[in-house]
Amino acid sequence: MTAAAGTGIGFATARQFALEGAELVISDRHERRLSEAAAQLSELGAGVHVIPCDVTRDDEVEGLFQSAADRLGGLDVVVNNAGLGHSGCVVDMSDDDWLRVIDVTLTGTFRCLRAALPHMHRGGSVINVGSVTAHRAERGQSAYGAAKAGVHALTRCAAMEAAADGIRVNAVAPTLAMHPFLSRVADADHLEAMAGLQPQGRAAEPFEIASTIVFLASELSSYLTGECLSVSGQRS
Repeated sequence: MTAAAGTGIGFATARQFALEGAELVISDRHERRLSEAAAQLSELGAGVHVIPCDVTRDDEVEGLFQSAADRLGGLDVVVNNAGLGHSGCVVDMSDDDWLRVIDVTLTGTFRCLRAALPHMHRGGSVINVGSVTAHRAERGQSAYGAAKAGVHALTRCAAMEAAADGIRVNAVAPTLAMHPFLSRVADADHLEAMAGLQPQGRAAEPFEIASTIVFLASELSSYLTGECLSVSGQRS
């Protein structure tokens, strides 16, 4: 199942799993966006279950994973993709700005992971979506970078705990990837400049991140757990 699957990397990931023949549960807090995503995935012949959820609401998260497990008979793969961007320097940032990013991006991932693990089959795989911003400093990204660094640490520690149950927990750390929210946190000139700094001179396409997520879900990565794979062409 994929959380925050209505657009961007989340939708691309759900689509990639659909092409692999998976039965899907997709979730997002935006119900219209979610229903549009489900319609597109159904056109690929995938079995798609839709369960709206706000990852800042513990009751909704618990309900999401219980319902998903009931419909699917347990869970094999979980992708935690919900995140919230914010651009602003530390001295200008309010407590509310900071806490909102942490609540969605880090605590939301924690809530989903906590709710998912009891329903997962042995041999299952969890993939959290982190960011290169967790280890690559960027002006104005303190809240987002701190939240994603927390996601990476959570991934490594949870992997140690889940291994006894035969469950792997990994993360991907994308570089700049094309996503609708980018236009809300940065202007076009800034995005173009950022894209030019990438090793290949462009932003990543969502499917390029999704392909790495599918790899981490598959038996091809059966010995990987607690890893945060940087999908960027460079580490720092």
